[in-house]
Amino acid sequence: MTDDDKRWFEQISPKLRKLDGGRMMFWCPGCDGAHMIRVEGAGPGCWGYNDNPEAPTFTPSVLVTYNGPNAGIDGAPPAVCHSFVTDGRIQFLGDCTHTFAGQTVDLADFD
Repeated sequence: MTDDDKRWFEQISPKLRKLDGGRMMFWCPGCDGAHMIRVEGAGPGCWGYNDNPEAPTFTPSVLVTYNGPNAGIDGAPPAVCHSFVTDGRIQFLGDCTHTFAGQTVDLADFD
């Protein structure tokens, strides 16, 4: 990790990073990347957070769409990752387009 990386986030646990603007990041093993949500503030686009960095819960569900490796090829839609993060575990919903769909796993540590 470079000094530049350390300027834009704070490690609050092995599982969570806190960013400016009341945002948090957690690592998604299904997408092999970080997902970011806003947990401070009010109104649309703000998730509830149980203030437990070791076993976080975010409400409501987290829905991420992105251009996966096959998006747009032969009409393939964007990739989807849809999950509930509860007590430090990720429950991947059936509409996920990755191999973790339908599984529940412990929230992964950042490397």
